[in-house]
Amino acid sequence: MQQKIREIASRVRELRELSEISVEQMADSLNLPILTYQRYENGSEDIPASILYKIATDLKVDMGLLLTGDMPRMHIFTVTRKDKGVAVERRKQYSYQNLAANFIHKKAEPFLVSVDPRPQGDAPQRNAHPGQEFNFLLEGRLKIYIHNNEIELEEGDSIYFDANYEHAMEALDGRPAKFLAIIL
Repeated sequence: MQQKIREIASRVRELRELSEISVEQMADSLNLPILTYQRYENGSEDIPASILYKIATDLKVDMGLLLTGDMPRMHIFTVTRKDKGVAVERRKQYSYQNLAANFIHKKAEPFLVSVDPRPQGDAPQRNAHPGQEFNFLLEGRLKIYIHNNEIELEEGDSIYFDANYEHAMEALDGRPAKFLAIIL
């Protein structure tokens, strides 16, 4: 997985340079300390999916290009077979599969997200990103933390929220949870 992280980081750096955007400008746009952004870009730290989405937006490219190195070409439809989505390992508690990496000019980014139970004593990892997010719980139980609220979801429940507010997801009952996430 470390090789994949370095490949994504290299594509981000190359596209940023081609776009004539400085490291400082990109870090500022992402609301990140420069050193954090530099760790992302040199591949020493994995780029969270929410940050990768914002980078793609800032660089005016499809997120699929950053993930795979290939420009999406499908414009009528794309099919992603079970367990064949483009893997995006973002944090130790979450794993993502991009379900439409090959579709060009998407208006949303669909992901299949798996959340492992967090180790005792670890706090849920919060993040925020531009836009809105829709989550539909497929398996397990999930607690969503968002803007001073804690909401528990059961299989079949969904939530739609403003992703600019810090949020986190936590698998409950000591079991992994799986949900469909659509980022708009």
